[in-house]
Amino acid sequence: MPNTPPPDFASLSLAEIARLAEEHRLPPVESWNPAHCGDSEMRIARDGTWFHQGSPIGRPAMVRLFSTILRRESDGRFVLVTPVEKLDIAVEDAPFVAVEVKVEGEGEAMRLAFRLNTGDVVVAGPEHPLRVEARDDGPHPYLRVRGGLDALIARTVYYELAQLALAREGALPGVWSQGMFFPLEPAA
Repeated sequence: MPNTPPPDFASLSLAEIARLAEEHRLPPVESWNPAHCGDSEMRIARDGTWFHQGSPIGRPAMVRLFSTILRRESDGRFVLVTPVEKLDIAVEDAPFVAVEVKVEGEGEAMRLAFRLNTGDVVVAGPEHPLRVEARDDGPHPYLRVRGGLDALIARTVYYELAQLALAREGALPGVWSQGMFFPLEPAA
């Protein structure tokens, strides 16, 4: 339920995190196709803060609720969608921020679970890949959350991943999760 506060990430095992991620039921926004109704007057800042008419939304439960009806359109726009309306929402970078990582295992058996700023949990792997994009201001690491929606990996979390990558031997710095290798350098 979107209004339920998220559990304490640090106290959960990776198995519990994976179970929570599986149980998290989202509305079927991909099947809703109402007519476009306008602008929501909302914005998601690069740091993950949600704003409405220029003021931050201070209720985490409200942000979690809005995040469940967020969708990325085929033209790249972000919208909040319900069965009866579709409203544009401005997103400065990515709609989510990965604010914490939990690591289990080593090498190819490693699993990485991320807690997002909305309280959602995502386990990196084939359905939720990691990628790093090169930008003028440095690397921008991302985690695929769902349906074209990404989480920007917070700098402190990226540093944790970099430490894991440096600890492993190999020509290409990167990390493993659920049997997949993810390079931590931008693709050439």
